[in-house]
Amino acid sequence: MLFGKTPSFNFMGGRRIALACSAVVIVISLGSIFTRGLNFGIDFTGGVLLEVEYTGAADLAGIRSTLVEAGFETPLVQNFGTVNDALIRLPPQEEQDGGDIRDSVLGVLQATDPTVELRRIEFVGPQVGADLAEQGSLAMLIALILIFVYVMLRFRWKFAVGTIAALAHDVTLVFGFFSIFGFGFDLTIVAAVLATIGYSLNDTIVVFDRIRENFRLMRRGTAAEIINASINQMLARTLITSLTTLLVLTSLYLLGGETVSGFALALIVGVVVGTYSSIYVASASALALDVRPVDLMPPKREEIDELP
Repeated sequence: MLFGKTPSFNFMGGRRIALACSAVVIVISLGSIFTRGLNFGIDFTGGVLLEVEYTGAADLAGIRSTLVEAGFETPLVQNFGTVNDALIRLPPQEEQDGGDIRDSVLGVLQATDPTVELRRIEFVGPQVGADLAEQGSLAMLIALILIFVYVMLRFRWKFAVGTIAALAHDVTLVFGFFSIFGFGFDLTIVAAVLATIGYSLNDTIVVFDRIRENFRLMRRGTAAEIINASINQMLARTLITSLTTLLVLTSLYLLGGETVSGFALALIVGVVVGTYSSIYVASASALALDVRPVDLMPPKREEIDELP
């Protein structure tokens, strides 16, 4: 029984198969990212944001279909505030200026419901979107560098390399997932990726703590046996944490509406791949770098004989 006693799964025995599968998925993800790209939202591409108010509950699906029939491509419609308010995001409209877009959208919506009122309109320029993309990429790069330094100081460089390999693996797979399936990619997804980095790092550090402790206690076992024992000891904790997190995120995805659905979906993917990578990428990478008990032993202090 998994939760009754410590299991004895041979995780490191299947590390080569797992790493081969990870390599294939990473290649597919990178291929999709470089060929198809990401379906950037107006946070990155620029566009128009309108907030409208209805006297009754806003029919989001009806608003979306009405705008598409009127020639506005890929509109994003979601509730904003109350059920009577709708937030409409449109890609850049090159042929119309701000006044024309406002009048066009309002005219299309009022044709189906004369009571609709425009409360706010904003424009996001492509330069602003490019700046946001650059800042988001820089934030992830800085996070990875600081994490590498932290793990190297707390453990050793072999564990730091394994940690960064696992985090790079997780980020690539999340990006690849959104590229392959064409889901919208906006700033909330960037926030979810950063949250994934934090979640995966926490899971990896917990496993590494147990590995370091067992390296000092289990003197007769090989490195692979000690890492296996450590992962098995932490397996129940890892699964319980992941499953409870996934329950919350699944509820957000199904019931939270369009506002948080992308964020929840990105974190669902991140939690799954983060749990996997803490075992088969971070730990396996440290083992591949020939981590040994001596690497985690505190340095011996040289005793200086006192002069008589």
